[in-house]
Amino acid sequence: MHDRITTPKPLVGDLPELKCQGRDLRIDACRGIALWWIFLDHIPNNIGSWLTLRNYGFCDAAEVFMFISGVTCALAYGNAWRCEGWTGVISRTLRRSWDIYVAFLLLTVACAVLVHLAGGGRLADESNTRVLLEHPGAALAHALILQYRPLNTDVLPVFVLLHLLFAPLLWLLLRAPNVTLGASLLLYALVHVFGWSVPGWPNSHWAFNPLAWQLLVVLGAWWMIEGEGVRPWVTSRTVVLAVLYLLFSMVIALSSRIKVLEALIPQALEPLFYPLDKSNLHPLRLLHFLAIAVLAAWFVPRNWRGLMTPVMRGAIRCGQNSLPIFCLGVLLAFASHVALLDISGGLAMQIALSLGGIVAMIAIATLLNLISIKPKPQSQCDRER
Repeated sequence: MHDRITTPKPLVGDLPELKCQGRDLRIDACRGIALWWIFLDHIPNNIGSWLTLRNYGFCDAAEVFMFISGVTCALAYGNAWRCEGWTGVISRTLRRSWDIYVAFLLLTVACAVLVHLAGGGRLADESNTRVLLEHPGAALAHALILQYRPLNTDVLPVFVLLHLLFAPLLWLLLRAPNVTLGASLLLYALVHVFGWSVPGWPNSHWAFNPLAWQLLVVLGAWWMIEGEGVRPWVTSRTVVLAVLYLLFSMVIALSSRIKVLEALIPQALEPLFYPLDKSNLHPLRLLHFLAIAVLAAWFVPRNWRGLMTPVMRGAIRCGQNSLPIFCLGVLLAFASHVALLDISGGLAMQIALSLGGIVAMIAIATLLNLISIKPKPQSQCDRER
């Protein structure tokens, strides 16, 4: 009998956030804001990056984006499991992986075209596209197997792999969530002990080592599946510890730019904080993100009125179209970099490019929402995606 007509028996957690509460706009808003921050951070020497997390602590928007991806995967594929069984989950994960894979390849070609139109030179080296321009056959062949990635596109191959593996991950999380999270933590620890990674080209470096960054995706999915079981951890005492850690990390991050703060940091401790390995998700970066997550869970309720403000509505639209808006942000960052190099690197230009890029992202996201065509009748699974 086809598993579409049977309703799977609820397992651990039962994804309580999905029960007739509608779409959680906080998730879309967080993802949209993370997309804005990623765009601002991708523009070198941009004053707009002072509006992001990067300068005020150990982590940046990448951690937020990865965690939210785990949350949304648990929601979307959890609904697919209820409505369509494991056949639906597998088909959806494969389809989403394919969408991201195609977007990555198109973005790779688009980046090379932009760099070529800009004259190559310094930009080709900084964007890791010189090898693609000089050896297109070899570079595209390695891009097809996710080993070659231009600058700022590294996160997409990670998502291709994680979506491919999410069906078995969901199966494990629904049956033994804590054990699954423990296994993810163990893999993360082994990466730091033995330096495990995935082969890359033309060198073995991954800006986001999938073996390490999988932890945030698993953690986001675990957070949703455990539901009420997670909330007791977010206590007033935990919030106080989170605030103290955020203040500590802000002092460390700003000390490299503010001499008064630099004097507060003993030189013997500096090797502990510089550099913080982003590729393998340094533990201090992970703790910084978790502190932010605790504060967000404590202070931002589901019915927060701020979600209805124009700025948050713009973020929500971007978050609802995360894949095309991420790709747009990468291209806008490339174009902004060219403008800063060839036209003007002044403060006014930096502000104009930063604001203009975010407005463009909101406008395109709004247009995508207007022209999107959804099948009718629409299932509960689709409404939650």
